[in-house]
Amino acid sequence: MLEQLDLTKSMPRDEYKERMEVLEPELSRLQRTCKSEHIPVIIVFEGFSAAGKGEQISRLIHALDPRGFYVNSIGPESEEEQMHPFLWRFWTKLPSDTQIAVFDRSWYRKVVVDHVDKKSDDSHLATYYNEINSFERQLTDGGTVIIKFFLCIDQKEQKKRFKKLLSSDASAWRVSENALEQNKKFDTYKQMYDDMLEQTDTACAPWTIVEAMDRRFATVKIYTAVIEALKTQVAIRQAAAEGNVATQAEPTPASEYDDEVLRTSSLNKVDLSLSLSKEEYRSELKKLQNRIEELHGEIYKARIPVILGFEGWDAGGKGGAIKRLTEKMDPRGYIVHPTSAANDIEKVHHYLWRFWNSVPKDGHIAIFDRTWYGRVMVERIEGFCTTDDWHRAYQEINEMEKQFVEHGAIVIKFWMQIDKDEQERRFNERMENPEKQWKITDEDWRNREKWDAYEKAVDEMLVRTSTSSAPWIIVEGNCKYYARIKVLRTVVDAMEERLKKAKK
Repeated sequence: MLEQLDLTKSMPRDEYKERMEVLEPELSRLQRTCKSEHIPVIIVFEGFSAAGKGEQISRLIHALDPRGFYVNSIGPESEEEQMHPFLWRFWTKLPSDTQIAVFDRSWYRKVVVDHVDKKSDDSHLATYYNEINSFERQLTDGGTVIIKFFLCIDQKEQKKRFKKLLSSDASAWRVSENALEQNKKFDTYKQMYDDMLEQTDTACAPWTIVEAMDRRFATVKIYTAVIEALKTQVAIRQAAAEGNVATQAEPTPASEYDDEVLRTSSLNKVDLSLSLSKEEYRSELKKLQNRIEELHGEIYKARIPVILGFEGWDAGGKGGAIKRLTEKMDPRGYIVHPTSAANDIEKVHHYLWRFWNSVPKDGHIAIFDRTWYGRVMVERIEGFCTTDDWHRAYQEINEMEKQFVEHGAIVIKFWMQIDKDEQERRFNERMENPEKQWKITDEDWRNREKWDAYEKAVDEMLVRTSTSSAPWIIVEGNCKYYARIKVLRTVVDAMEERLKKAKK
């Protein structure tokens, strides 16, 4: 792609001034429109060192209200960032739906700068590209506009700019040893950049290559591309709001899960008669909790992150299982995240944003009492998202969990299964016990009336999102003793197996 560029392009000062008198107020207006339409915007600047990324960012934000944007300058990964999945540090920097986030370098550092500097190896390159494309698609499917610029100059111009920067004490600090090394390895970087552009130039997040030898030409091209992208998204959003266009997604095909006869069900085969006596329970609980206490320390030493998700029917035993699971764990090494309805801050971000913010660092354990699967259960049933949203979520969730696993995490999801009669018995028990009344709400009773709809959603969820690397474990929960022991034993087995692999 870069071989085909005409880097001689330039723009006279008079023409530049004339164009910018139109472009700057137009961009300012579009920023206000995007804010009112709740359109989040991400603008990425990549390119050769000394190509002018910082200068072009400064020129671009000159037209913007500073209360509505922020700039992220991305350098090498910190120690904290290295202890999380690759994209964690970018998920945590995403804009709300009234903001513009500008990235001076971005997630692409991983596949070029870090790769050439041997901080990431060839074997993971394809994985990183897949994760990047998945990340960008998830964001754009969720309504974010992603505008990506690659600023290109030639080797001679880069060397000239380095020399000018180094001639002054005020600017010499901007030229690092790595930057100078890039000039020496210019052809290597150029090939890597070419590969990056080819692998990640997608319909949802295309690249705009900017001939950056002439700064005025580059500025006008960048302004024009941003304006066109924002105008397009505003038009789509406004037309959709007026009902003049169909959704961009393809029509949803008929699902086997809508047909009671054809429906694939994991729940129908669950044997809820399984149980343990109190004596068996106490004996097994002590052994398993002691083993978890040991394994927790080993997991920490081996720097293996653990992600445990708990879903299930109301009163299904999630809290009791989590309590027994954590009783012997070191509280400094785990955290339990109770997931409820999204708050005001979470609502203005991508629905997965709040969960990425809670991903544990290496060696730590994150336990989710309800999870990201709310998208395909409660949000689906209650109409809090569109049909296209929850249909798309299966793939988005699978991709997210795959990224956790490829980073090295243990990921286990528990579905706590009870029958309708057992749920009613537990509801009544809570209502009659003053110490447990806080556990039961009117919403619990309302959800019970939608049991069949939830059961259908759960069946589909279990089949579509139980993967070899992040499986669903259905826990037979009518007997609390049996359920708790199964959860603990599953966690112990997974930790032991992972530690064996780590020692090989």
